[in-house]
Amino acid sequence: MAEKQISIRDVAALAGVSVGSASRVINGAANVTPDVRERVDRAIAALRYRPNHAAQSLRSRTSKTIGCMFSDVANPLYARAFRALEEHFRREGYMLLLANGLNDAEREIDIIQTFQLRGMDGVILAPGNERHPGVLDAVRRLSMPAVIYDRDLAVEADAVLFDHVAGVKAAIHHLVELGHTRIALALWQVKSRPVRRRIEGYKAAFKAAGLPVPDLILQEPTPTSSAFDDVTRLLQLPDPPTAFLAQGTHTLTSTLRAIAKQGLRVPEDVSVIGIGDTDFAQTYDPPLTVLRTPTDEVAAQAVEMLLSRLAAKGDASLPPRKALIQFDLILRESCAPVARH
Repeated sequence: MAEKQISIRDVAALAGVSVGSASRVINGAANVTPDVRERVDRAIAALRYRPNHAAQSLRSRTSKTIGCMFSDVANPLYARAFRALEEHFRREGYMLLLANGLNDAEREIDIIQTFQLRGMDGVILAPGNERHPGVLDAVRRLSMPAVIYDRDLAVEADAVLFDHVAGVKAAIHHLVELGHTRIALALWQVKSRPVRRRIEGYKAAFKAAGLPVPDLILQEPTPTSSAFDDVTRLLQLPDPPTAFLAQGTHTLTSTLRAIAKQGLRVPEDVSVIGIGDTDFAQTYDPPLTVLRTPTDEVAAQAVEMLLSRLAAKGDASLPPRKALIQFDLILRESCAPVARH
């Protein structure tokens, strides 16, 4: 004899709640009291209920899933961003699925096409190859809403963008006020918005201060490449940099290793500012001054943009929205007035 198929009505009856309340708990909605959630969870466990999400999707024409692609999740800042996005989507009853583009154009195209084929309700995209024709074409062919995460994609889509120009200018201004003029910028060679805008902000900061732009921009091949050799070379110049502005964990940590290897101290001999706040930056000795983005605020804006598009049900009359997020310069203990030897 076939085993009876447990339904959501059975769960609701055992929990003593309405079918609507049981549905909200099962879908992870935020507007549920702890008592109701606990009763429904107990009923689900007792009945061994397994929601049929495929059937729900067919009825509602939604999958309650969002695709998220970052250029390289080895970057802990992307890991933080994903965690914040996931939490905000979960509160709204959506599951966020992560894909790692690895800064590879063909891989990114395949991921975007897979999001389309799997019937995601929407996507959050931060490709490493934002100007690649194939990547752009794949994004333009999407039939679901997309929010672009800090990329200059030539597509009609909502976007959350970081003001890298203003952030880098603030960091350089702080160092110039401390007497530094030989300031190195350590970046990646990845051709993406953050790198381009940081270089733009670096040059603009020196011009605003009435200083010549030094030839001290380092660009490593990939986000996981070490800057150790290049930083060592700069520190061995007759007129070496007295300060570094370094992005990403790998670039920043290898910069600090090179400084220490030369027998120099932070901040007594060399000042350092990191781009992006991480546990490493907070616990390093000395704690590092950083440019920090409000991760939770960014996630909330991205989620609101995407859910608004879903609620509008494809209304093409709504123009794309752009949110420009500012960096905060968090002053810790890694910067000091330029050393006089």
